[in-house]
Formats: sequence, C-alpha cells, structure tokens
Amino acid sequence: MRLAWATDLHLDFLDPAERRAFAATVAAARPDGLVVTGDIATGPTVIDALRDLRRDAGVPLWFVLGNHDFYRSSIADVRPRARAVTAEAGGPAWLPATGVVRLGETTALLGHDGWGDGRLGDFAGTTVQLNDFYLIAELTHLHRDALGTRLVALGDEAAAHLRATVAEALTWARHLIVAIHVPPFREACWHEGQISDDDWLPFFTCAAAGEVLREAMAAHPSAHMTVLCGHTHSAGTAEILPNLKVRTGAAAYGRPALQDVLEL
Repeated sequence: MRLAWATDLHLDFLDPAERRAFAATVAAARPDGLVVTGDIATGPTVIDALRDLRRDAGVPLWFVLGNHDFYRSSIADVRPRARAVTAEAGGPAWLPATGVVRLGETTALLGHDGWGDGRLGDFAGTTVQLNDFYLIAELTHLHRDALGTRLVALGDEAAAHLRATVAEALTWARHLIVAIHVPPFREACWHEGQISDDDWLPFFTCAAAGEVLREAMAAHPSAHMTVLCGHTHSAGTAEILPNLKVRTGAAAYGRPALQDVLEL
C-alpha cells in the first residue's frame, strides 16, 4: 500500500489548470490512495474541490477538514456536506464519517478535523486574532469566555471521536495512521523550525486529542501510531513516545505539494 499525503492545499488560490496540475502530480506518484489533512479550500468551494481532485488524481481520497474549509460558511453547513459526499459512489471520503479504514491486514487509517482548543499556551493573555473568529459562523461575535468554551467543546468532540476509533482499530491493527488538521501536541506545533510560542499555541494545538492518542499508545506498546497533521504551514517531526510519531506538513499558499508517499 502506497499512501500519498498532502496538507493545507488551499486550492481556492489556484485556477482550474493549476488544480489539474497538482492532481497530475499526485497521479504521477502512483499511490494507492491519498489522504489530505485539511485546509483544502473554503466553505462554499471545498466539496467541489475535493470531487475534482478525486476525479483528476484517479485514486481513492480520504480527508479531514481544516479551519479554512469552514471560512465564509459554518461548521453546521460544511460537515453535513462532507458526510454526504462520502456516501457518493467513488467520491472523496471524510474520515469522521468513514470511521476506521482498513488499508491492509494490520494497517488502519482514521481521523478527525480537530481544532485549536485553547488548552495550551496563554489563551487568556494572547492578543492573536484569527480569521476564524470573523469567517466561521460559530466563532463570530463571541466574548473571550464564550469563545474559550466553544474551542474546548470542539477539542473534546475530536477527542471523543478519536478515543472510539483508535480503540476499535487497536482490536486488530498494529499500525495506525491518524489524520488530523491541528497538531495534537506542543512538540508537533512547528513554525519555521521552532515550536510555536504561548500566544499561538492555544489556536495551533488540539490538546484534548493529544491526550487520547498518548494514553492509547502508552497502553499498547506493541502497536505503532503515525499522526499526520498540518495547520502551521511548517514541517517537523516529533516523537512523543517510542511508538507514537507526529509528522507536521509544510505548506505555501498557491504552491500545493505532496508531503510524502508512505510505504505501508
């Protein structure tokens, strides 16, 4: 099994010919499938962008959504459309809807969008203002306390989904590939070769998800987990446990790229 991985494609920055060129790059790598870890386009365009990429690349496509994928829309609107496209024959597949995907006899793929859940860094003191708080319906017009409560709930949702799917996968799989948009650990929150500081960490780590993943792999030392994430636009690898590795992908607006093709 050869699994291609891409993240933070931001296909809304490309014209149709450029999108087809990226799909041709995927096809040329001859993978058996492609996983995309979020920030694919924007709310109004993300589902069509995924359909086009799936068609033009010509391989199965699994994805999670990133914060940009809800811009100019809402979580309540985009996620049902992601679930609906997953039900289409031969369509792209949203991992929170598929549950555990069997990639081989002992390899499982699963994932969730995740969210910067405000638990790490200095949420109370940071002056960082993301576009999320102006362009995603559920996060607009919220006072700081209400925003914090909303972010924590989104992190908890991701953690609950991962707790269930990781437990299911570990009943048979020895290698788990976990796709999530937001890095689940401080150590994986890379920006230009450094770990993000306390002003940015609240919005660039999903700590609740990280707790679930760490706990699961500590309890199953004979299994191995590889986490694929993005969001920070900078590359890095973090070994959280001997059997838990996190790879964070790099990205640049207008220049989508494959991060790797994993030999499974």
